[in-house]
Order: sequence, then C-alpha cells, then structure tokens
Amino acid sequence: MSKQPVPKGHSGNSDIQQFIQRSNTLPQRQRSDKQHSGRLIFALDATASRQPSWDHACQLQSEMFLATQALGGLAVQLCYYRGFNEFHHSRWLTDSTVLLDVMNQVRCLGGHTQLSRTLDHCLLQTHQQKVQAVVIIGDAIEENPDTLCDKAGQLGLLGTPLFMFQEGSDIHVRRSFQQMATLSRGAYAHFNQRSAAELAALLNAVATYAGGGYQALKALPSNAAKQLIKQISS
Repeated sequence: MSKQPVPKGHSGNSDIQQFIQRSNTLPQRQRSDKQHSGRLIFALDATASRQPSWDHACQLQSEMFLATQALGGLAVQLCYYRGFNEFHHSRWLTDSTVLLDVMNQVRCLGGHTQLSRTLDHCLLQTHQQKVQAVVIIGDAIEENPDTLCDKAGQLGLLGTPLFMFQEGSDIHVRRSFQQMATLSRGAYAHFNQRSAAELAALLNAVATYAGGGYQALKALPSNAAKQLIKQISS
C-alpha cells in the first residue's frame, strides 16, 4: 500500500546530510568492533506513516545498549529508508548517546518500502564481518514477498537471524514478516503505539541475544525473552 506524502514542514535532503555527517564525525568510545560482544543492525521504515513510532524508537534504542553492557557492549548500525529511493545507514556505533543524536536528525518522508534493499545491505555487512542479529521495524510491504523471503533465507544460512517487529495489523505484512523471521531462524512480534513497553522489552531481548547469544537470552528473566526463545528454538 502507498504511504501518504510527508506533511509540510518535514525536512528534506538537509537532514540526510546531517545524518551522514554526524554519524561519521561524532566521537565513539575508543574500542574496535572486535572488542564488542556483538553487532546488530537496527533497520527502520522511515516513511511518513511511521513518524510517531520513530519518536518512540529514538527513546527505546538506548535501552538496547544498556541491556548488553554487562556482556561487553554492542556495536549497532542504524539503517532507514524513506522518500523516493532513499536508503541510508550510519557507521557502526558503540555509544547510545551518539546513536540517539543521529536518530534525532531524521524525519520521516512519504515513499514506498525498501525492504529488499535493506536485506541486501544486511547480507553485505554480514559477509564482511559477522552480524549477530538484525532488527527490522515496519508497518507495510510493497515488494515481492518471495524475493524478500529468499534473502531472509540467505541470512539464515549465514547465521544472521531477522527479528521482524510489525506495527499495525495488516495481515499481508504479518504473514510476510513471519515467513521472513522463520526462514532466517529469527522471530516475529507485533506491537502498536500503545505498547511501547513491550517493544522496549523485545529490543532488550534481541540486544542481549546479539551480545551474548542464545544462552544469554535464555538467562534473561522476561516474557519477551521467552517469546523469542520459543520461536528461535522451534
């Protein structure tokens, strides 16, 4: 389904340049990716309908880092798509304040989904260096589900599970997200704007998995962790 055009007042290419500049110049903790316990790609649909949820995500992503501090930390790469054929990603970040600052520069724009392009990027990254998990948050699919499922399966063969989090209740999106999660040996969950706490718990569980693996997730005493374990191990 097509998204609505962005409301007047939302920024255009200027905030894209800010995103790239800030993600490349803001300081990081002086540690290499190899010194961190895991790498996680945090991919978001930034088309117009998701502006309120993006604001939620800006708050919740910090908790992903906090959940893995005892495990040695986490390197996160933020990806998003929006507008006309726009796909952007940050460098690998290891500081939650830096990632939050980067996310706050982005505004959603109307456009079609680019999940296929997102999965291509995830495949490229994990071929270069192991990526322990990918989180994808979205509310629509406007691409061929078979193509998406094929790429999800490729990620599964590489040991990079997809954690597909759906906003809204579109049945087509649910079925496709569930298939992608299953083929990648990951997990699916549904949320809405009223269940921010549930999404936060899910993100913490994924971050724990990315940082410490299955055993760390299994040791996490939360319903969200149990929900993911049931799908990963099935």
